[in-house]
Amino acid sequence: MLENEQEKEQPARDRQEGRDLYEWVQALVCSVLAVVLLFTFVIRLIGVDGHSMVPTLQDGDRLLVLSSLLYDDYVYGDIVVLRKAEFLEEPIVKRVIATEGQTVDIDFESGSVYVDGALLDEPYINELTFLQEGTEFPLTVPEGCIFVMGDNRNHSSDSRDSRLGTVDTRYVIGKAVFLAFPGADEDSGERDFGRIGVIA
Repeated sequence: MLENEQEKEQPARDRQEGRDLYEWVQALVCSVLAVVLLFTFVIRLIGVDGHSMVPTLQDGDRLLVLSSLLYDDYVYGDIVVLRKAEFLEEPIVKRVIATEGQTVDIDFESGSVYVDGALLDEPYINELTFLQEGTEFPLTVPEGCIFVMGDNRNHSSDSRDSRLGTVDTRYVIGKAVFLAFPGADEDSGERDFGRIGVIA
């Protein structure tokens, strides 16, 4: 009698186990799909290659970048990742200095940068701006474009280089919003994990 009851209950147990397994697999697939969609359309993890953003960013830093599909209202001070294949095949990281309609002028003798006639206060730079790269100044940023520069001014190829010039915002991959993993310091070679999260 007991065996008959157990035999009757077995198919029900099997069905329940099958449902549990199906629900577990479904949850796993949905989670993986959500992560793929998140990292495809919302945020990306992009590495800094080179020293053009020192001291703000180090070579090897890993940045979380908010996609340009969600953020395209760039303002002065934003750190952006862009890719213009005619200039450089790899994505580059730069700081927004001016946006459409603004006029940029650089006094290469004093190393000063002006936007709309006002001297920029730039505590984030490594040194003053003495490197000329071919762009003529003053320059008014065209509609739909931004003017970008690296923080390591005399070791950065940026909008001062006539091959890059002002950047159409369609070339912008997104805005850096979070330092996920620090690269090695250029001088000491050590990683400062206290920098995680800081984007300035």
